[in-house]
Amino acid sequence: MTDTRTMTEDEWRAKLSPEQYHVLREGGTERAFTGKYDKNKTTGEYHCAACGQTVFESQDKYDSGSGWPSFTEPAEGDAVETRSDTSHGMTRTEVLCSSCESHLGHVFPDGPGEGGLRYCINSAALDFEPED
Repeated sequence: MTDTRTMTEDEWRAKLSPEQYHVLREGGTERAFTGKYDKNKTTGEYHCAACGQTVFESQDKYDSGSGWPSFTEPAEGDAVETRSDTSHGMTRTEVLCSSCESHLGHVFPDGPGEGGLRYCINSAALDFEPED
């Protein structure tokens, strides 16, 4: 298995589609309501499209109306990392895969549930594995 933390940008470009590369490696965002997982209601796991680590589970997904897949929490306590993002003239909290440090989306303090968080994640950053 390739150590994704040491992959070159050329290797990432060869592995990912142009849209995935833009989102995962350049911190881009897909247009709202265009992602393939926004309305997905199938039971299963969401994996980082760059490295395959499980990052979210369908039981924590909900329809936030934002146009991106939204989750109340990550799959495991260490599945994702966060850091401050001050791009585009605003301050947000960026969500990254803890395994390969790829950009997944952002987390906001306006979600339902006990934690009150909304993990707003790009479909292009995810692969979905339905439950058997």
